[in-house]
Amino acid sequence: MFVKGPGTLWELFLRIDTMVLSGMINSEEATHLRKVIVNSQISIHDAFHEIQHKKDIELLSELHHFSEKITRYTVADNGALQEFRKTEFEFNSYFGGCWHKNRVWTGVLYGIGVTLVEPLNYATFFNRNNIYGYPDDFERFTYFSRASMDYLVKTGKQPDVLHIHNWETAIIGPLFWDIFVHQGLAGTRVLCTCHDLTSQCLEQPEKLALSGLNPSQLHRPDRMQDNDKADLINVLKGGIVYSNKVVLMPSFLSKDKIFHSLSHGLEPTLAIHKEKMLIAPYGYDSAVWDPSLDKFLPAKYSADTIEGKATCKDALKHHLGFQQPSSAVVGCIYSGSSDFDLLSLKLAIMHCLRRSCQCVLLGPKLPALNTILQAFQDESMDEDVKFIADYDESLLHLVLAGTDIMLCCTFHDPVLQIPLKAVKYGSAPILMDSGIDELRKSEWHEVGYGSRDDRPSGLHEFASASFSQYILSTYANMTLSQALDEILNEPSKWSRRIREGMSRDFSWDAECCDIHCAAYTSIKNL
Repeated sequence: MFVKGPGTLWELFLRIDTMVLSGMINSEEATHLRKVIVNSQISIHDAFHEIQHKKDIELLSELHHFSEKITRYTVADNGALQEFRKTEFEFNSYFGGCWHKNRVWTGVLYGIGVTLVEPLNYATFFNRNNIYGYPDDFERFTYFSRASMDYLVKTGKQPDVLHIHNWETAIIGPLFWDIFVHQGLAGTRVLCTCHDLTSQCLEQPEKLALSGLNPSQLHRPDRMQDNDKADLINVLKGGIVYSNKVVLMPSFLSKDKIFHSLSHGLEPTLAIHKEKMLIAPYGYDSAVWDPSLDKFLPAKYSADTIEGKATCKDALKHHLGFQQPSSAVVGCIYSGSSDFDLLSLKLAIMHCLRRSCQCVLLGPKLPALNTILQAFQDESMDEDVKFIADYDESLLHLVLAGTDIMLCCTFHDPVLQIPLKAVKYGSAPILMDSGIDELRKSEWHEVGYGSRDDRPSGLHEFASASFSQYILSTYANMTLSQALDEILNEPSKWSRRIREGMSRDFSWDAECCDIHCAAYTSIKNL
């Protein structure tokens, strides 16, 4: 290993070499410590100084402490992981033709006991700033998946269900049935869940050998061969094929809609395995997204005690600098992956301003989009429009609580789940392209649409789920103009509408949880 760096690093490397030569540590532990040092160069100088005056045993103790501290920092998410500790248990897992040692840590996450695996030879796989988004993601998650299965076998655990999620752990499906099912796991079954089908991970077939799988057996149309690029394997497809049940979570879209429009090349695979497919709606975390418990709000409220929402509205207007009274406060919260229709948004805001509303747009820092929205705010020269390019968590909660209407480009929002959260916080989700109902058809011709029916639509074919039924009956056919009319002219009716939505439960704990539990129960009996 060649590392160019300041003196402290070189001194540490030389001292580790001395420890190996003296037999204090073996070469495997030395490699791990060197990788920790290389990956922590920024903080290493603060942690170690004047090491020439320390004995090897003292320095080794400090290196072990530093390594554990870095590991704790890497896995602990804002203190959510409690009772985090290193165990005495180590085990070997297979990867790339060799067996590699792993250290085991345990902890409690949201009241659930968890086991964490620390690879000693491949520490750089997981000592990253982000969970995924790297060129070696396939290798990283393949190592983790294979190590997890080796851990189960080595410890004699016999779970009823292996729950794998998205492509990142989908390879556990073929690993289980081709390698591990006969190693004491004959009673175990596999459940695969997918948030969506856009991210599938296509790789060269020979890379399957890294985990001990046979590429020639899996690179087949009925197994892992990609449906469009026959020279590659599709990791998510492997998870679907090799699972006993598959739960797709595309909000409230129907199975047929997913198969024919949102399968992203997996339609033949989904059709073959349609009998084991279940559709579950999205849901928000009720511990975080509940105005009666929300720590970010100046006043808590619920469907039964809604008075606090007015306090939140005043706080939002004060924060945004809205000085004048308004008929309503209208918000729009978007993500970087939103199917964003700028034209519809612009027309909706123009309509709101004509109706004496105040508008706030909140989203991430996306240079191209931010420039357009900022230009629109400057063009409007209206103090009742505020554009904020910053995802401040407390402001996100306050915008939901302080608005009367939330403009949505679609009711299908897998990233932020704004329509679901808006209903809970008493902000009516209205499709932004419904805000042009009072504009002349000629205006649509000028911007390239032949008629109102040619506009992009946020409506989809719905599955039979509680949220879809609610949204269809309550907001799917309500235009922005109609919503504003009801606020102004029928406040009692509007209040009943808002309270009724807030009283419903669209969190993970409701229908989504029921479907997952049903899936667990059904595959245990297979």
